[in-house]
Amino acid sequence: MFQHAAKKERRFSHDIKLAALLATTAGCVNTAGFFAFEVLTTNVTGHVALMANELVANNWQSVYTKLLWIFLFFAGAFASSMMVQMVGRKHSRFAHTLPLVLEMIILIFVAYYGGQNYDYSIFNTELLAGSLLFAMGMQNAMVTIVSGSVIRTTHLTGLITDLGIEIAKAIMAESGEKRHKMLQKITLHGTIVCCFFLGGIVGGYGFANYLFNAFAIPFLILVFAMFYDLTYARMYMLKKRILKANLKAKTAI
Repeated sequence: MFQHAAKKERRFSHDIKLAALLATTAGCVNTAGFFAFEVLTTNVTGHVALMANELVANNWQSVYTKLLWIFLFFAGAFASSMMVQMVGRKHSRFAHTLPLVLEMIILIFVAYYGGQNYDYSIFNTELLAGSLLFAMGMQNAMVTIVSGSVIRTTHLTGLITDLGIEIAKAIMAESGEKRHKMLQKITLHGTIVCCFFLGGIVGGYGFANYLFNAFAIPFLILVFAMFYDLTYARMYMLKKRILKANLKAKTAI
């Protein structure tokens, strides 16, 4: 799923799996984060609108807070991009690993620190909600780079727009090949929307029943994603070696 950025061997199945797992993670974090802090932690569109509103009302503390949310999401995207590019120069197969591991650390930190110390203070709200915004910025940038800008998993506005466009194109497509490509895009974006919604239900239910322990759920999803990807990569390399060995044996004969 993760190791095929900008390669011809990247297939539609890779995108579907990656989209499903990370959209579920984002939906879970978004709802649990809103339950915990009343802050949307997977996108910045609403924060920009609210910041403009608070600026007009001269609520400078709120303006600062919204600006902080926007900056942290940006900082996460910037940091993730830098990590992917630096690691990818020498070890392209593991370019995604560092931002993904850091995101997992942040989720466990929020789960543990929030459960032990959250007191509704401004400091703790900014620390924990800001950490989630940073993590989601990292995830969004990482998956965008890995998928070649095909997948974004932390917000749905653009995806819903794309779905409308793609369904119209699929209906109007004259050739079967064009319709097939449109149907693949519709399936991919529909999967992201559905999995984000499913993740939101899981995150909301988790926080309502287990409070900050709910942030362990997206952590476990990412652990599964990394384990699955590593296993798949090993199986893929083993299959290539077997095919290569068989080809050499046939050539020798």
